[in-house]
Amino acid sequence: MADKSFILGMDIGTTSVKVCVYDPKTKEIVAKQNKDTAANIPSDQGIEGNKQDVPKIVSAIHYCISRLPRDVLRSVTKIGVCGQMHGVLLWKKGAWEKVEKDGVVMRFEATRENMSALYTWQDTRCKPEFLESLPKPDSRLNCYSGYGCATLLWMLKHKPEKLKNFQYSGTVQDFVVTMLCDLDVPVMSDQNAASWGYFNTEKNEWNIDILKSVEFPVGLLPKISRSGEIAGKLNAAWNGIPEGTPVSVAMGDLQCSIIATLETRDDAVLNISTSAQLAFVVDNVSDLGCKTVEHLPYFNNTHLVVAASLNGGNVLATFVKMLQQWMLELGFPTPQSKVWEKLIALGLEAKPSNMQIIPHLLGERHAPTAKASVENIDLSNIQLGSVFKSLCDSLIQNLHHMMPKEILRNANVKRIVGNGSGLSRNAVLQRAVEHYYSLPLEFTSGGDAAKGAAIAII
Repeated sequence: MADKSFILGMDIGTTSVKVCVYDPKTKEIVAKQNKDTAANIPSDQGIEGNKQDVPKIVSAIHYCISRLPRDVLRSVTKIGVCGQMHGVLLWKKGAWEKVEKDGVVMRFEATRENMSALYTWQDTRCKPEFLESLPKPDSRLNCYSGYGCATLLWMLKHKPEKLKNFQYSGTVQDFVVTMLCDLDVPVMSDQNAASWGYFNTEKNEWNIDILKSVEFPVGLLPKISRSGEIAGKLNAAWNGIPEGTPVSVAMGDLQCSIIATLETRDDAVLNISTSAQLAFVVDNVSDLGCKTVEHLPYFNNTHLVVAASLNGGNVLATFVKMLQQWMLELGFPTPQSKVWEKLIALGLEAKPSNMQIIPHLLGERHAPTAKASVENIDLSNIQLGSVFKSLCDSLIQNLHHMMPKEILRNANVKRIVGNGSGLSRNAVLQRAVEHYYSLPLEFTSGGDAAKGAAIAII
């Protein structure tokens, strides 16, 4: 493979790490691996906190890379990185080490005592009254709970000593890039910076003066680079990948999954995995008259128009776990795969009903105190298939409320391209998409954010 030139793509997600080796000439994936991180750890904020253990995430990365073929890795000429947006971790010097054997670096390891946990996008410690007490950002984008700057501002108020312990901050994917390249100062893409709040996407800079006005330690903030640019070079040979290989600034997993999926500008992409997003690309920012839609930085000075719901596959997974628990309590333990299989089969047979489910199990960023509820229950709609169909319908109805089909129609969107395991495995959800949006739903070979991270730096 000496004459080959591959790109390694890496996606550091909420529940798993995915890596792939991409051939830019054939546009094929040559090899891939994935590993669940099992990184969630208890928070002192109870259910309002959502923390992950970074050394476990770094260990999952090593697991994936070490299981790719060595001869393929030797032909990697660039590394593209993306990951879960909004989250924040803090660290100081000595936050990682290189584990060597016979003078060869075997793996990179994160050092737990020199870093905080990762506070993820699912963290809800920032209550509406706290967010309202903060200065207004100079940005088209709001700042919500789970966003990096909001979490750091909460710490500034409630745990100021914690902030004084650390020198740097970033998303988990920024940390990984900093570690791989041994950077003195972390570099963050405009995509991830926009996901933190207090970032002006037009000027491509942090709201430094606004943050200073509340004594925010602005020295913690990373430097900014455009998505797709190179952050540094691999500091040591890594499982066969040559030392000095260029590594991208870490990008957003949403943007990377979309660049891997979009075939034409007439497509909108619907991703349903843990959460749910519907997005399409535009050249310019315009007022769409809809407060639940945002314009996020994409690639090459374009923008993504996005409706991002916190309620997606996580709501359905919770429903399945609830049924499993009930079955267990009744003395009939049932594997999760069987529950899913039966629910989807029953849901496809179910007739439309007037049951109305509000699926806000996790609230929404624009309505953080919203809760789930069910209305119009009667004797005709309490069968399991009927309830499951109503739940699937409600998730798409919720997205449609956030981004009505008129917005897609006005943008000349001709079809919706589906993405994410929560959607691709669930024909009941797929039918709901076509019903509410009156557009064909198709699945392409794209969708993989790790592949997108590779494509974005060609």
